[in-house]
Amino acid sequence: MTTPPRAALVYNPVKVDLEALREAVSAEEATAGWGETLWLETTEDDPGPGQAKKALAEKVDLVIAAGGDGTVRSVAEVLRGSGVPLALLPSGTGNLLARNLDLTLDDTANSLETAFRGDDRSIDLGVIRIRHEDDSVSEHAYLVMAGLGLDAKMLAATDDELKARVGWLAYVKAIAQVLRDKNQLRIRYNLDGKGNRSVRAHTIMIGNCGSLPANILLLPDAAVDDGQFDIVVLRPEGFIGWVQIMVKVFWENGVLRRNTVGRKLMGLTKEVRALNYLKGSSLTLRLQRPEEIELDGDGFGKAVALKTWVDAGSLTVKVPADA
Repeated sequence: MTTPPRAALVYNPVKVDLEALREAVSAEEATAGWGETLWLETTEDDPGPGQAKKALAEKVDLVIAAGGDGTVRSVAEVLRGSGVPLALLPSGTGNLLARNLDLTLDDTANSLETAFRGDDRSIDLGVIRIRHEDDSVSEHAYLVMAGLGLDAKMLAATDDELKARVGWLAYVKAIAQVLRDKNQLRIRYNLDGKGNRSVRAHTIMIGNCGSLPANILLLPDAAVDDGQFDIVVLRPEGFIGWVQIMVKVFWENGVLRRNTVGRKLMGLTKEVRALNYLKGSSLTLRLQRPEEIELDGDGFGKAVALKTWVDAGSLTVKVPADA
């Protein structure tokens, strides 16, 4: 007798309605012909890595991550290179990877159908080695973006209780606070071994995907499976510089780029000094002073240097089955 496949579900108890979720999973198991799911709850001390390791030790055929971006990133880090697919049950305020894969949000039944009966898709992971201000070194994976500057400072300044109540609106207060910070990043970097360069910038973001919440297309050419990451360097000089960035991101990327006529109009516009794009597969970077760093929307302390590279096709994710 053939043993039916089995899934593990790593869930953040704060983010899910456990009773309703158990009922929905049970129904989908029966429909798909899977065995009983292994349920693994995250904790404040272990937001996903330990649970994902247990799932692999139990030799499951699928791991479902039910939580916010932090849960998804933590589980994906462990599943990297294992061949065991990751399925997403979006449950947080950001759901960054789900948005970039065009997965359905806020629809548990649809997400579970994709998990148990969807297709496998190989995507890239960003891997980063961070040297912290105390000279310790840590290594992590990220699915969407790593950031230094404005976004990392914004996350550090965000009130967690306010975020829990109003979601992404909590960042408005933090943005206003951070924009008063006139300090620039002073960076020395080497992209794909092409030699050292120096730059002063307000923000640098290294992206495996391009879309943020509120339909903001920050990195328009980024693809989750192209073996490269896209980098955006923001270096506005005063109010005019910020206006140039807003026009590029919200008007050109968010509106013009989405249709043929708009893309033709974009060909008539000029690049602006306040915003520059780069592309590569390996980046080494050193900062003049310790700076806040974030990965997929979570703060990782202060960095003095980092090395990041693309681990191409190292994660398998579940996507809706082809019709």
